[in-house]
Amino acid sequence: MWIILTIFFVQFADKAGSNVVCLSPTAIELREARGIAIDSLDYEVSPIYLDSLRTLGATVMHTSRWINGATVEASNETIKTIEQCSFIDTICLTRTNKDDFTISSVSLNKRKVEKEVVTDELGSNGQINQLNLTPLHQLGFKGKGIRIGIADGGFYNADHLESLPKEQWLGYIDLTDDKDDIFSQTGNHGSLCLSAIVANKEVSDGTVVGTFTYSGTATDASYYLFKTEEYATESPKEIDNWVAAIEMADSLGLHIVSTSLGYSTFDKKDFNFAYKDMDGRTSRGAQAAIIAARKGMLLVIAAGNEGNNAWHYLSTPADADSILTVGAVNTSGRIAEFSSFGPSADGRVKPEVCAVGEGTALINPANNDVINGNGTSFACPLIAGMAASLWSALPNATNMEVRDRIIRSADRYTQPHEQYGYGIPDAWMAYNMQLDTYLHSIHNTSTAKKIVKDGHIYIINKGEIYDLLGNKIN
Repeated sequence: MWIILTIFFVQFADKAGSNVVCLSPTAIELREARGIAIDSLDYEVSPIYLDSLRTLGATVMHTSRWINGATVEASNETIKTIEQCSFIDTICLTRTNKDDFTISSVSLNKRKVEKEVVTDELGSNGQINQLNLTPLHQLGFKGKGIRIGIADGGFYNADHLESLPKEQWLGYIDLTDDKDDIFSQTGNHGSLCLSAIVANKEVSDGTVVGTFTYSGTATDASYYLFKTEEYATESPKEIDNWVAAIEMADSLGLHIVSTSLGYSTFDKKDFNFAYKDMDGRTSRGAQAAIIAARKGMLLVIAAGNEGNNAWHYLSTPADADSILTVGAVNTSGRIAEFSSFGPSADGRVKPEVCAVGEGTALINPANNDVINGNGTSFACPLIAGMAASLWSALPNATNMEVRDRIIRSADRYTQPHEQYGYGIPDAWMAYNMQLDTYLHSIHNTSTAKKIVKDGHIYIINKGEIYDLLGNKIN
């Protein structure tokens, strides 16, 4: 007899028998530095309940300590038995048998990348200068010491791409059913997004005189790769893959996660979200994103590429609060027509900010050439890298302080828009914002002045030196 297996998310009633904190020494050190206490969300899900699920015949695929449950594969009969267990809170279907699916078309944010070599005029300078990031880079702040996770589809050839710094590579993991080589040709979307952050190369092109440098927005940052997107199908199970990645990022002590994926419609229409669900609370992805912010991480998420469609809204987990949702503009600052609309269903400004997502300069993982790409997918990592560079300049800042500076520096901050959000941020303004506030609110500006020492800006006042966060240095 042929047994059809389906995938469910099983939520537990409590964490009985849980005594393991799922945090690395690096993560604990980061928590302590930020004053973030370890709580019940940091403990593993109940090993007792997981063993029970396995005994009953279910296969555990992922666990979520934050949402307190597990993604399991099981027959319908097994699920009926599991439903009767006293430790079960809720069970919901996340994917039916694969045979029920049609092969998915290109998923949200995976827009075609134009395979054309760009000139110096259209290279990375335009997208970096639009964010006014060059002054920070000139001071040496390029994300050093900041750990970034990329949660995406495949990372074709990222392990061999000469423009990607291997010494900054922290690791990788495949959280999908594919369990293939994430560097194979099953997908290059992740590689393209990664290049916008950390790639660095000298480019020679016959259309320009001499050479120019392609630079990502945080070329000194370290990075970890998470494959969460399953290319053959589109189902809520991918959200569970993503939640697993975000929790792992927290366990590893990463500062930032860049995500150029989003979900609103699925191959099986019964799973589709409605706009009212884009409230930052309904999807497990949005729930996890909010918890990640509470745990000290900054999540940067693409708004989506649905601006021209009947569904023109943002998708989840971009609807979450306390993150940076990113829309797309061209190098002139005009909104890309495909960039998804806000606000969130509960009325919050979405996206928060924008960056170049129309004609974004990227590295082609097939041949290391510079190419152009379209999509909020590519605007998102530009902002993630900007945040990393800013955070490296302000190492004592919290995730929410970095987020706040970026938002307040944006050119539409006082008049947000349903597609632009607060607009295009200014990295240099964000860097100096704290300083100027500090000068005017704490120090007598007639006696205090700015100084630059070892690439850092400090305040000196009456012989005493302070950093940008008000900490006395001497």
